[in-house]
Amino acid sequence: MNLGAYILRRLMVGVIMLLGVTLALFTLYNLIPTDPLTVILPDTGFRNPQAVENAIARWGLDRSLPEQYLTYVLNLFRGDLGTSFLTRRPVREDLLIRLPATLELAFSAVLFAVVVGVPLGLWAGLRPGSLLDRSAWTLSLVNASLPPFWIGLILLTVFWYHLNIAAGPGRLPARMPPPPFVTGFVALDALLAGDFNGSWRLLGQLVLPTFVLGGFTLSIVFRLTRAAIIDEMRQNYILTARSKGLSERSVVVRHALRNVLLPLITLVGLAFASLIGGAVMTETVFDWPGVGKYLVDASIHLDYPAIQGGTILVTTGYILVNLIVDILYGLADPRVRGG
Repeated sequence: MNLGAYILRRLMVGVIMLLGVTLALFTLYNLIPTDPLTVILPDTGFRNPQAVENAIARWGLDRSLPEQYLTYVLNLFRGDLGTSFLTRRPVREDLLIRLPATLELAFSAVLFAVVVGVPLGLWAGLRPGSLLDRSAWTLSLVNASLPPFWIGLILLTVFWYHLNIAAGPGRLPARMPPPPFVTGFVALDALLAGDFNGSWRLLGQLVLPTFVLGGFTLSIVFRLTRAAIIDEMRQNYILTARSKGLSERSVVVRHALRNVLLPLITLVGLAFASLIGGAVMTETVFDWPGVGKYLVDASIHLDYPAIQGGTILVTTGYILVNLIVDILYGLADPRVRGG
């Protein structure tokens, strides 16, 4: 199968998955025994029959369920995610405002996991059974077992509240205005504006949430790299490379590590996609104004369009990242395209 047909097939699978998610969301939305008018209208609005009738007509609550779902799907493919009950703004605008904050946090978390996890896993895998290997393995298990929101609260309490050596909650330091918008990544925008001190302070705001959000991924990256390098170093082609007189550094970097990178591509891609949706608790604990916190606020107030729109955004991101990973894997290993 050529690469174009492979990509087309993956796109069709992605569209089917997205439609399945919309159907599941719509079904759950209608199974919840709550009247959306309680969120749409103020308490005094229920006393006015005309206001109730207007709200029902405006939000399409007087239509049949199949008609409501069809309207929602058609609007979705036009980029219309509905209007938030809570903010009274289009959900798409709300999400576009908050998406850069989530992407900023997800990028930094994945970067932290890869930069620390891959060298640590490589080092431990080349020395299995050593003190470093046992220590890193134990720490990775402990880190993967602790709930992120609990770790976040502990870190804030110790390093921000008591020791005052780390930045506190929020994306911006107290009384600091946001930099001019260029990319949406505030630290990079401050750097592009020439505010080096501000960029450094904004990077400081990322330290604790990055550590919390990227900690679980770091543990997985470490264990995968360690297991893969141990397995590769036992292969016959490694013995052949050594018999040719190649240095140990060349054997590891040019031969073993190259084969380890294939599963790492998949892991890092899926980890990034999951971090976009999994940032809910981290953003809530650190008061990070991203998509995750937006979904939490929408859930608290039963803001169904916002919940649906945010979930669709996360699902679309997950599908796109999976598509990119599949393409990279197909380029790296042509056998995948024929599977």
